[in-house]
Amino acid sequence: MIGDSDTRPWGSWQILDEGPGYKVKRIEVLPHSRLSYQTHDHRSEHWVITSGKATCVVDGMTRIVGPGECVDVELKQPHRITNMEDELLVVIEVQRGEYCGEDDIVRLEDDYGRSV
Repeated sequence: MIGDSDTRPWGSWQILDEGPGYKVKRIEVLPHSRLSYQTHDHRSEHWVITSGKATCVVDGMTRIVGPGECVDVELKQPHRITNMEDELLVVIEVQRGEYCGEDDIVRLEDDYGRSV
């Protein structure tokens, strides 16, 4: 639902917009933190870095991207966002697919003891 948000061990997210087949989130990644290495069965993702520097791993390939740069994650590709810097990382994530629920996460690795 638009406006929903959650705090996670690595930072937080907020839903900016959503509709049939898509969801748009603002993701904040704390300094020296990273999200799970994960896949999704029902959605792809498009990340736009708005501030900070992201170390992105997609399907085993690592890219370092900054403000204005984008990264695409296809359906079922393993991926992770890491903030290796001392400043906050902000990413706008556009999810596209038949289902964009929070339970469409298959964790392959996780630093915070969540199920993998």
